[in-house]
Amino acid sequence: MKILILGGGNMGLTYAQSFLRSHIVTPDNLMVLCRTAEQAASLSASYEGRFFTDAAACVPVADLAILAVKPQDAPALFEQIRSFVSSDQVWLSIMAGVRTATIARALGVRKVARAMPNLPAQIGAGVTAFTATEEVTRIELVMVQNLLSTTGKTLYVEQEALLDAATAISGSGPAYVYFFMEAMIETAQQMGFSAAEAELLVAQTFIGALDLYHKANLSCKEWIRKVASKGGTTEAALRVFEQTQLRHHIYAGLAAAWKRAEELGEIL
Repeated sequence: MKILILGGGNMGLTYAQSFLRSHIVTPDNLMVLCRTAEQAASLSASYEGRFFTDAAACVPVADLAILAVKPQDAPALFEQIRSFVSSDQVWLSIMAGVRTATIARALGVRKVARAMPNLPAQIGAGVTAFTATEEVTRIELVMVQNLLSTTGKTLYVEQEALLDAATAISGSGPAYVYFFMEAMIETAQQMGFSAAEAELLVAQTFIGALDLYHKANLSCKEWIRKVASKGGTTEAALRVFEQTQLRHHIYAGLAAAWKRAEELGEIL
């Protein structure tokens, strides 16, 4: 199978390296279409694979092509490659907000899959929600899932609208975690810890809590009850969270992200 990645940015290279590490594709059958000759030369010196700037040399021979450019760059890319695509090819998009119907119409293709990865995909710890048009066969869908699984967990959804929700939850999710961590680190420093000590306490707390969550079949509510003894310190903090309606604000933030994902889909 010949795989073409259109875009030599962070996510495009993340997938390229993951595919090679997983032995899903050989370097000879992995192609990357770059924006400039300088970028192609630079990447060729650092990474395995074949790097191109001429769409005519790589698009027609690809079995599966991955659209990995910024959404705002999509129209120019579509214009560049449209005359070289074929109906047998499978097109997988990781562009946020660009819908399968938009891609199918712009390129004149039928087999389109769309995925929403998140930042931890760069270290193989990501989670990716994905969907596909009806023309993508079951075998091709399994192939797409196998490719996406090289960067972490995957979740197939039948309704494309759920990708906007996944964008709000898992796509943007790492930033929410870092936001909460930052607040805890800053508070720890205000309490007297050094920056390094604060980071250690907070980072290991998140790592340990998640490891514990995965190793026992308990809900978040059950874990909270295990930590929060009656009249204790945790209960005091949780009471403030409830009084200040922190949960409501989290709901509102996620809803805002979801709405913006839908808006971007309409614009793009």
